[in-house]
Amino acid sequence: MAQPVFSPPLYVGAQRIGDLLFVSGQLPIGHGGLLHSGLVGEEVSVEQAREAARVAAGRCLDVIRNELGSLDAVKGVARIGGYVASGQGFVDAPVVIDAAPRTILDALGERGHHARLALGVASLPLGACVEVEMTVQC
Repeated sequence: MAQPVFSPPLYVGAQRIGDLLFVSGQLPIGHGGLLHSGLVGEEVSVEQAREAARVAAGRCLDVIRNELGSLDAVKGVARIGGYVASGQGFVDAPVVIDAAPRTILDALGERGHHARLALGVASLPLGACVEVEMTVQC
């Protein structure tokens, strides 16, 4: 019988290129597991999705701390991308994703101002209602 072939992960939590750190998409996973799974506007309310966006943004900050040693190493935030698993006719992805930049601005102050993407999608990994990714200058 052939032995299974194990390979390294296909992606990393963050990739640094020059003075930019690209943080992989983060799901709203807390101590109790995935927060608020399902489609926003159907199984998940806007307020629940905003809470999930805050948690996902916090996970981005955790990745940055882990990679750079401290948030003090962040010179600025280039971009935040937010993805919202949207139910039929749901068009308020920007309202949901607004909670992520607030979390980033609270943590980084003026260095947290950024360009942003807020996009509604049909589904996200593990059934998450929100996913957030970031690019920071360090």
